[in-house]
Amino acid sequence: MSATLHRYVAFATDPAGGNPAGVWFGDTLPTAATMQRIASEVGFSETVFIAGTGHERIARYFSPEAEVPFCGHATIAAGVVLGETCGDGRYLLATPAGEVPVTVEVRDGVRVAALVSVTPRHAAAPATLVDAALAALGWTHAELDPAIAPARAYAGAWHLVLAVREAARLASLAYDFQRLKALMLDDGLTTLQLVWRERADLFHARNPFPVGGVVEDPATGAAAAALGGYLRDAGLIEAPVRIHIRQGEAMGRPGLLVVDIPHSGGIIVSGTAVPWAP
Repeated sequence: MSATLHRYVAFATDPAGGNPAGVWFGDTLPTAATMQRIASEVGFSETVFIAGTGHERIARYFSPEAEVPFCGHATIAAGVVLGETCGDGRYLLATPAGEVPVTVEVRDGVRVAALVSVTPRHAAAPATLVDAALAALGWTHAELDPAIAPARAYAGAWHLVLAVREAARLASLAYDFQRLKALMLDDGLTTLQLVWRERADLFHARNPFPVGGVVEDPATGAAAAALGGYLRDAGLIEAPVRIHIRQGEAMGRPGLLVVDIPHSGGIIVSGTAVPWAP
């Protein structure tokens, strides 16, 4: 079986920014054990495995420790690689979470990929989950933004959204890795979407990802889509609207996620990607 493995950085134009992802292409997918081994060897927060030819393909996503149903930054990276190697246009990825269209085009000399998430949904986060998460983070209820209530949000994977009042609270992140990992595994969460709203159309985010064996994810497309869906469906933002999410700055890997929120249906997350430089 012929296969190629690319290493790209998503949501940045500088290889030193954004979120690195492995992008594997082959005629057919390897076994789950083989994909897990490759993802662990690559060592990035996610590696996407894409099988097939043409504009309809199969995709699966693996962190260094486990498979996840969907990953946004690896999808953006894969879209850019597809555009570079197979031509721009629209691709349809069959993921464990559902079908995800990815459109690739060159804008002002830069190749950009845009994914459309599966239909998002959300629910109020149970008080016991919020209490446990805050305890693991070392945060308090008083530090949360009352205008954006804690929620479990989904757009291909589940995330716990916690919004804070002040930028300083988000800037200081030190948590109990094993404690947070255990409660996330118990609740079926992929990441925590920790956000601070600077203004109506600009958010800052940080994403602990201990269930994948990663302390923090530098740019998280799936969580961005989940947040967009939650804001719209909870009536916290008026659609259609575009918001921007800055992430990775506290890690020294700044990235920008562009999130378009339509009246209904999937959330559109777009960004650039460039080859990773060690």
